[in-house]
Amino acid sequence: MADKKGRGLLMVFADVPAEVEDEFNRWYDEEHIPERLSIPGVLNAARYIAVRGGPKYLACYELSEATAWHSDAWQYHLNNPTEWSQRMSPGIVATVYIRNLYKLIHPGEVPEETAQGDMSPALLVGRMSVPVEIESQFNNLYNHDRLPQTQGIPGYIRARRFEAVMGEPKFITVHEMGSVEVADSPEWRAWGGGGSDAWRDTIRPQMVHAEGSPGVYTRTLPPIS
Repeated sequence: MADKKGRGLLMVFADVPAEVEDEFNRWYDEEHIPERLSIPGVLNAARYIAVRGGPKYLACYELSEATAWHSDAWQYHLNNPTEWSQRMSPGIVATVYIRNLYKLIHPGEVPEETAQGDMSPALLVGRMSVPVEIESQFNNLYNHDRLPQTQGIPGYIRARRFEAVMGEPKFITVHEMGSVEVADSPEWRAWGGGGSDAWRDTIRPQMVHAEGSPGVYTRTLPPIS
């Protein structure tokens, strides 16, 4: 069975004017996502809409490696857009447009269960940076202190952490959830306020979240059955 998740991720966030939203969504769903899924190295894709935080729209592309974005096939589509793309791509119509390319940093390898996992019905996405001098401690505590504590939260699926190779801020955590309600559960709120003394006293005060982060998103494409 072909993998659905790999070691790369492209996240495209956008806010668009209300007057173009309907056509923007049709373009994304009917042309753009199928076009990108035809590119070698693009394993899966989905679209989401924010229920908390932002920007409002998120397109998530699972890549075998981050280098898939630099492939001849991907660059061909970028350099030879269709007429519809020339009118509706987020780089043209969006009032906020963020296109970030990432490489996986945690877990170090892609577990088979993750590689075969479908696009999550809901995401909580944290985009953040920390001072360079505490990055090593930040990553160690996040990976080995914070994330293990998510196990057992009802409806929680998995978390992956990535480092930006294009765009900023430098780090992103993608929490996959069975529904957006998980992000409002008592168990999730308890996790958010927890962590070791080092996390609470050293890391958290120096974390800087991007505007709109963390964002909670529900999937629009493929539709949630």
